[in-house]
Amino acid sequence: MRRAKPSGKEVSDLHSHIGFWLRFVSNHVSHAFARKLLESGVTVAEWVVLREMYGREGMSPSMLAELSGMTRGAASKLIDRLVAKKLVWREGRSDDRRYQDIALTRAGGRVVPSLAALADRNDKEFFTALSAKEREALVSTLKKLVRSNRLYKLPIE
Repeated sequence: MRRAKPSGKEVSDLHSHIGFWLRFVSNHVSHAFARKLLESGVTVAEWVVLREMYGREGMSPSMLAELSGMTRGAASKLIDRLVAKKLVWREGRSDDRRYQDIALTRAGGRVVPSLAALADRNDKEFFTALSAKEREALVSTLKKLVRSNRLYKLPIE
């Protein structure tokens, strides 16, 4: 096997990229949250759906897909899983078989606050090294990047 020879061009160091550090922290924060969710039987993607639905009377799967930035197919699969777990109910309309209404069940409504507390605890554990002012600046900077890059799809993976 032939080995690649350095081209002589300057190659940036992996650790010099902001994206590397964002991904490094994000992966660890997300993985810790996923581990915390294990006991609840809910995945991170399902948590995102439950939280988007929380406090709403009901919605269509297409509305959920739009709110979350998921494809309709991905939203439908997550809804199927949450229906099977009895955290979401789905009802078709008699006048239009294509339309479905989805909403949290009572169990779904009860689980969201406890899962939100897990998310809060996870944030506190990871970001406690930052002062309130630093956390505010970080969130503000990240939101600016979301707006300027027109990022709409919620992170569910």
